[in-house]
Amino acid sequence: MVKEIERVTEVPVVHMCTVVPISLTVGANRIVPTIAIPHPLGNPALDHAEEKALRRGLVEKALVALLTEVEDQTVFEKVDTSILKPKSMA
Repeated sequence: MVKEIERVTEVPVVHMCTVVPISLTVGANRIVPTIAIPHPLGNPALDHAEEKALRRGLVEKALVALLTEVEDQTVFEKVDTSILKPKSMA
């Protein structure tokens, strides 16, 4: 579905998933691995602050993936999110 959305709308899409091989099989272009099937964007074993940081990190990876031009399928595992930080006003 994500590949079709990109094709029809020409808008980049990120597929956040727990099973990367499935995303590769269906042809997703930008893939961000997540945590676990029952809790893809969280971990109920963490306290509130830790889970918020975990979720923020995943969303930041997805934003970097959206900003990245890709030619082929790309899995965004280790991502430099510093491009999302505001530049200092000099």
